[in-house]
Amino acid sequence: MTSKKRRTTPTRRRWWEAEADLSVSTLAEQIGYGAELLQPLWRALQIAALKAEVLHLDGTSLAFFTGDGKSAKRRKKLGTLWGFVGDQDVALYLFAPSGHATFADGHTIGPADFLRLRSGYTVADAATVFDQAFAREDIIECGSHMHARRYFVKALDGGDPRAAIANHAYQALHGIEKEAKDLEPRERLRLRHEHSAPIFAKLLEWVESIKDDEPPSLRFGRALNDFSNQQVPLSQFLSHGRVPIDNGIVERLHVRAALTRKNFLFAGSERGAQSAAILFSILGSCALCGIDPVRYLASVMPILARGVIDLLPRSFPL
Repeated sequence: MTSKKRRTTPTRRRWWEAEADLSVSTLAEQIGYGAELLQPLWRALQIAALKAEVLHLDGTSLAFFTGDGKSAKRRKKLGTLWGFVGDQDVALYLFAPSGHATFADGHTIGPADFLRLRSGYTVADAATVFDQAFAREDIIECGSHMHARRYFVKALDGGDPRAAIANHAYQALHGIEKEAKDLEPRERLRLRHEHSAPIFAKLLEWVESIKDDEPPSLRFGRALNDFSNQQVPLSQFLSHGRVPIDNGIVERLHVRAALTRKNFLFAGSERGAQSAAILFSILGSCALCGIDPVRYLASVMPILARGVIDLLPRSFPL
């Protein structure tokens, strides 16, 4: 008895899986055109971030080349992608050719330039680049316990067992935050007052009682001094239910930039770095909102392309 061969139907490829012989320069140009088309949405994200009740801020590096590709003066520089997250659902990146806080060239926006247009709760690490903005009364500096805890972890890894006291306190604090994650802001604040506030008060009391006896040059001494100097910003999560305990949401946003940076290593130009900032903003916002970025871009980009044509004076009703 002979067996019949089973007839198989060839798998139909989706459009993005189709093979195409395109040069790297052609692909790069298409990405640039796409970024230009998405600029209106990127500027809308800037407005939404500025209006957010709580804004997160953190930077990550992005190398790029300056000068003409045929010029002998072409060299690599280290720029900064400033990442912002507003109210947990708006992601924004701004590129600057250095890590400076402010720029006066008319088109580059540093963190101080951006925060000059904003007021309210702003979560950031204790970096001097933010000092100018946080000196204002209408900007409420909120510290990141993720940043403060990092120094205690380094001290513990360096062989100082006393740092375990702070780490145990942080385990308790983050356990409470996990429990409060899905609560309304008022209920979250009540839970923090009841459970987190006593832990924070004891941790601060312990830090203040021993910090003067520890050399600030050592890891443990630095951890103590950092916590003591930042005690007011670090306590802000106890004053408002929407203020988070750390800056984790924007640091996790950098994972996308870090992974792609391993592949492309650097941007070919400052314009390319600006395009990366636009695209990272759109993709990051899709991730925060749980939206498929391919579906989103396939829907909005044709609308943006047609919309510009429809807004020409010849299309305006008399």
